[in-house]
Amino acid sequence: MSCTTTPTRSRRSPVADPARRNHSSASPFEPVYGYSRAVRVGNRIDVAGCAPIEPDGSSTPGDAGAQAARCIAIIGEALEALGGSYADVVRTRMYITDAADADLVGRAHGSAFKNVRPASTMLVVPALIRPEWKVEIEAEAIIEK
Repeated sequence: MSCTTTPTRSRRSPVADPARRNHSSASPFEPVYGYSRAVRVGNRIDVAGCAPIEPDGSSTPGDAGAQAARCIAIIGEALEALGGSYADVVRTRMYITDAADADLVGRAHGSAFKNVRPASTMLVVPALIRPEWKVEIEAEAIIEK
């Protein structure tokens, strides 16, 4: 049995790529875990999962709806910092820890995206990093000019 390999392209360091822009937020996990809140390459912005974290690093108090609203605000801040807006969002994913919170989270999502209506998925997961978190949301955007 023969095996063929595909030649690999040389990989440039992302830091050296002038087309790549990273954005950070108040999350205490970003520098420790080595990720950015959002990354823009060309006309695409990918926003990492946003948990309900306040600017001081504490968790957003309240129900899943209040926490989802905070997650969506963080997404909006990241999009704006990289030249986008909610109107550019084409995909979202919502992770919730209790199926009973689906309506609260869905309504918070709808308040920001009702006119955009991106492709979206909501998943129930066993837990998030902090036990008080009820929701985490990520987004993908394409900037059309």
